[in-house]
Amino acid sequence: MLIRNINVTMKGLYFQQSSTNEEITFIFQERENLPVTEENYVKLQVKACALSHINTELLAEMKMEKDFFPVGREIAGTVLEVGSKVSFFQPDDEVVGILPLDSEDPGLCEAVRVHEHYLVHKPEKVTWTEAAGTIRDGVRAYTALHFLSHLSPGKSVLIMDGASAQGTIAIQLAQHRGAKVISTACSLEDKQYLERLRPSLARVIDVSTGKAHVAESCLEETGGLGVDIVLDAGVRLYSKDDEPAGKLPLLPHKHDILTLLGVGGHWVTTEENLQAPCG
Repeated sequence: MLIRNINVTMKGLYFQQSSTNEEITFIFQERENLPVTEENYVKLQVKACALSHINTELLAEMKMEKDFFPVGREIAGTVLEVGSKVSFFQPDDEVVGILPLDSEDPGLCEAVRVHEHYLVHKPEKVTWTEAAGTIRDGVRAYTALHFLSHLSPGKSVLIMDGASAQGTIAIQLAQHRGAKVISTACSLEDKQYLERLRPSLARVIDVSTGKAHVAESCLEETGGLGVDIVLDAGVRLYSKDDEPAGKLPLLPHKHDILTLLGVGGHWVTTEENLQAPCG
């Protein structure tokens, strides 16, 4: 989305939930194009905005009750104004960032105001669309590897669904850190894509046929020790017969992950309701 002129008023995209929380309505609202008044805030002209899943359950848990919620959080753009105490940016800087959940401004708007700590400088050779489209998965992958599992050189890492956006970024970050990377592929096309990556992966496990055993492959690759870090893309909590409709049959069972995880290993999961035995 390219913007050439900043007007006195502008339209922003918001969503509104029904009283039963079952339906979502999207609407454009007129809003004032206000200057920066907070000392640590930056005003930027939006060049691109990514549309990600709106987690209404999270908003409800955080008791963020509003009539209208702004849409679009991952943004890239050019700095227009800076507050008096902003130290990292100046006008005309190209930046990318993620708007906080309590932001009053939608990313799908001509201009937004955001605290400078939610922004970083955009690399010169990265396009606006690429920057806005990858910042979310990049932050998730970096957080999982470096903060939640303390990745270090020589560690073995299993990245499930490595051909996905987050999986591809996680693979690159892990290899950059000097880790040994194993990944799963959910289709023949994904398998071919992962096998073409350079540096090469230690092993690509094709789970699309249902014949490959992830736990056995990982234990074989690590000499029976198990992997140090697992980044899943969802897991099955029950047997296939008891699993709720909609769960992908290619997902590993939680017991498989526990089997292939080495002593002192870290498992970073996307499953909200995971219950695993400890001991």
